[in-house]
Amino acid sequence: MTKDWEDVTTEGGTRQQGCKKKEKESRKRKRICIFVLEIESCFEARQKRIVIDDKYYFIDLVFYNRLLHCNVIIELKNDEFKHEDLGQLNAYVGYYKKNEMAEGDIPPVGILLCTDKGSEMVEYALSGMDNKLFVSTYMLHLPDKKKLQEFILKEMENMGI
Repeated sequence: MTKDWEDVTTEGGTRQQGCKKKEKESRKRKRICIFVLEIESCFEARQKRIVIDDKYYFIDLVFYNRLLHCNVIIELKNDEFKHEDLGQLNAYVGYYKKNEMAEGDIPPVGILLCTDKGSEMVEYALSGMDNKLFVSTYMLHLPDKKKLQEFILKEMENMGI
């Protein structure tokens, strides 16, 4: 869950620190959006509001991939991987599968980007989940378009798509 400047100020920081944190998150979102758009994806929403059990939830980024014919849901975490983050992403992917998929679409893909991950915890957290969920760390500099396309094609082959 991202913090806004009010949360930071109550923890002994300053408003300026909170604003810098928001600016940093915004720059990360912009870099990811530019990169995802280069791989045949259409931007749909930032902080997409959905309603589940009469409560509002906000998905960080939503794209539609024209090659895969599916939604790509991206959650950004400014912290190391936690299994509850994967549960949150799984709920969003399940919501999209039930409420937003169009005829001819394949089920949505969920991507959780965090600053660090323990491979064993990710393995245990992903075990038994049917949805297409991926956990990765993010870098300040994204790989080039060719490397990403190769990665996506390899993953699609591994999934039998």
